[in-house]
Amino acid sequence: MTEPASEGLQIQVRQQLDTFQLEADLSLPQRGVTALFGVSGSGKTSLLRLIAGLDRPQQGRILIGGEPLADTGRGLFVPPQQRHLGVVFQEARLFPHYRVRGNLAYGMPRKDRTHFDAIVRLLGLGHLLDRFPATLSGGEARRVAIGRALLSRPRMLLMDEPLSGLDGPRKQELLDFILQLTRQIDIPVIYVSHDPEELTAIADYLVLMDQGHVIADGPLDELLMRFDLTPYLGGFNAASILETQVQAHDLEYHLTLLKLADGQTLTVPLIGDAPEGHPIRLRIPVREVALALAPQPHSSYRNQLEAIIEDAAVPVDNPAAMELRLTIGGQALRARLTRKSYDEMGLAQRETVTALVRTIAFAQRP
Repeated sequence: MTEPASEGLQIQVRQQLDTFQLEADLSLPQRGVTALFGVSGSGKTSLLRLIAGLDRPQQGRILIGGEPLADTGRGLFVPPQQRHLGVVFQEARLFPHYRVRGNLAYGMPRKDRTHFDAIVRLLGLGHLLDRFPATLSGGEARRVAIGRALLSRPRMLLMDEPLSGLDGPRKQELLDFILQLTRQIDIPVIYVSHDPEELTAIADYLVLMDQGHVIADGPLDELLMRFDLTPYLGGFNAASILETQVQAHDLEYHLTLLKLADGQTLTVPLIGDAPEGHPIRLRIPVREVALALAPQPHSSYRNQLEAIIEDAAVPVDNPAAMELRLTIGGQALRARLTRKSYDEMGLAQRETVTALVRTIAFAQRP
């Protein structure tokens, strides 16, 4: 995952909103997907609008690649059409009198057939080119909007709740396209959402917001491991992220074998279209992890991983529980058990344990 760098997006702003003041001091990565997360009204979209130039900051500055987009101290404000940013809203906002082909080509700086064809292929838009927006489904219209934004050759893509309002199948279909997209384009993405499942599937870097304030920011997997952030990560349900690769498929039992970096393996429901070596990102809720002092050969748990206890703490809101942070081959996994069980098992930091994970816990893939 990419660490913040001065060549990325730098934001130091203060903005009075209707019910609170937005304050942000951030240095965001120049690659990958940065997610802005918080409950409705936390300031996510307001911050995105400042980046896009749709609103002027009352105080502060915004820079991308060291170039100022806004600086109130210098009286500088670059209008949105000159910022070279691609913006995708909750609504597709397509031109109703243009066919899909015309909507896609509208923002292109020059005719570039190769680039046009590549974006059309990436987003699966070939069969839609001659249709009008009124004939498109919600998911199709948003794919066109994403394509139009990319064809303007932006230096950054801003996405504001792009899956909002879509039903289950259409939402998953568009998420699959966005996942593929973010792993193929070489520009940073700022992604606003209040849906943790979207963000665990797509984000590399996370900015947590509450009442206009940035509570924390950092690589997604690191923030999910912080016990002090649990109250602000409620929707994530104290989940962990593990990066794996497909090792093999068991067609008889409809299972897929995944390999971790340290050589340990996990068994998940069949992912039939993923070739060997394909990367898979797993989201494992803490409630799906149990602990044992040693491997359990006569257990129904198919996934038993050797892990080391790195840290343990009693949650502020639950004195009967114990939160644990484990490491497995350089990756982190959270677990939760009662404080009594922790003491009766004689657990301690740096001790090696067996993490028992239910197969049904695995759901996400890049």
